[in-house]
Amino acid sequence: MFTPLLDSLLVFTITTPLINVLAQRVASKKLVTGYVAFGLALTLLLLPIYYMEGFTQGKVTTILNLSAPPIGVCLEIDALGLFMVLIFLLIGLAVSIYSFQHIEPNPGLIGYNTLLLGMITGMVGVVLAGDLFTLFIFWEIMCVSSYALVAFRKEEWEPVEAGYKYLIMSAAGAATLLFGMSFLYGMTGTLNIAYLSASFAQSEGTVWMYLILTMIIAGFGLQAGMAPLHMWLPDAHSAAPSPISAVLSGAMVKTAAYGLIRVLMFVFPMMHGAWGITLAIFAVLTMFTGNLMALLQDDIKRLLAFSTIANMGYILLGLSIGSLRGLTGSMFHIFNHALVKALLFLSVGSFVYRTKTRSLKELAGIGRSMPISSGLFAIGVIALAGIPPLNFFWSELTIVTAGVEAGMLPFSILMILNLALSAAYCLRMIQTIFLKETTAISEKATEAPKIMLVATIILAFLSIVIGFYPSPFQDMAGNAAGAAVDRQAYLDAVFRE
Repeated sequence: MFTPLLDSLLVFTITTPLINVLAQRVASKKLVTGYVAFGLALTLLLLPIYYMEGFTQGKVTTILNLSAPPIGVCLEIDALGLFMVLIFLLIGLAVSIYSFQHIEPNPGLIGYNTLLLGMITGMVGVVLAGDLFTLFIFWEIMCVSSYALVAFRKEEWEPVEAGYKYLIMSAAGAATLLFGMSFLYGMTGTLNIAYLSASFAQSEGTVWMYLILTMIIAGFGLQAGMAPLHMWLPDAHSAAPSPISAVLSGAMVKTAAYGLIRVLMFVFPMMHGAWGITLAIFAVLTMFTGNLMALLQDDIKRLLAFSTIANMGYILLGLSIGSLRGLTGSMFHIFNHALVKALLFLSVGSFVYRTKTRSLKELAGIGRSMPISSGLFAIGVIALAGIPPLNFFWSELTIVTAGVEAGMLPFSILMILNLALSAAYCLRMIQTIFLKETTAISEKATEAPKIMLVATIILAFLSIVIGFYPSPFQDMAGNAAGAAVDRQAYLDAVFRE
């Protein structure tokens, strides 16, 4: 109907409730979760089968035209979109495997799995959209699913409050995006990204264009956790079930970063002088907000949430530079951060699963009673600190050097300062988990179930492999960045269809 990727995800999303009926008849509680994991694994296998040229050559393919140009409602794939799809499916698969045990006792399992697939389907739809109308439809599918998942444990006050706060702020951001898109349509008669790009190619900055640009940055920036629009993120990421925290932090906020890259680099490249320096300032503000607040946290999930805000600042800085190297750094960091932050949230989820606490003080010394989970957590923390040779080091180095090459040395220095702040709270976590005396809670903990360990081991393994052998993954990030920088190739491919 659409494309193999979306068709597969939609089929599995729609049929999950039916599988739940079958699971009840055969008294198999794990059947639904296994079905979801199988669906995500199958969809992941479709990437090299159908879209290898997109990865290797950045080829743009118009998949589905629902209306004739210039309206151009369509789905399109290039290296940038494929790179993001790979991230979403990898994180989704790891989370679905982890959820076999972590979510299984909950009576709302059917809703959890359906919403998880719905959120991933929405994210994939966003990055395959060739026009802003289609993008917004899938954006709302993603957001509505994530609201419900944040408040999944509706019998507790914290998730409900966090979900409501997230709903209000995200809806405001979506309304702002929609308002900006309406101005674009009024000025050009289209929301097709290629036609918008061609329409504004020779335009000079006007008051209306600056207004639209502000709305686009604010709308996507809110979902990306950009300061000062980040207030929803720490509450939502800490209150959600740990597997959902992994998806929110590892994948969903990256969808907003993608939206900024796609719109700014394709529709407003001629105004880079205006949005580049503005975005760089907000990126630095986002870094400092995330890192300084993380230093003050005792709730370990909230600490990791603020760390996500800081890392989104690094990604935004790479985008603000606007060069191929800067965007390569951003795309590579999107990939690395997705793996590491999913690893950390799932590892913390194992701690919470056994101890029922998120307090770092109460988790002191848990490395002795949960050595495997703690060892995997340590790999993620060391990577998060930017210590070579793990994967964060290479993407952060790329962004810093890109800033220097682009004449943005002060911003690179500020990012290095923030990396030092990040290392400080990472060392604190290592010290607390491994070196401090056990507490009454941590000493009674037992190792996490094997199926939960499998998911975290996969993510830890990928983080180590990328750290020691970054070239292939950096090349993929470079192809994705090249698709964003080479706007003319995108236009030529779309207009030839």
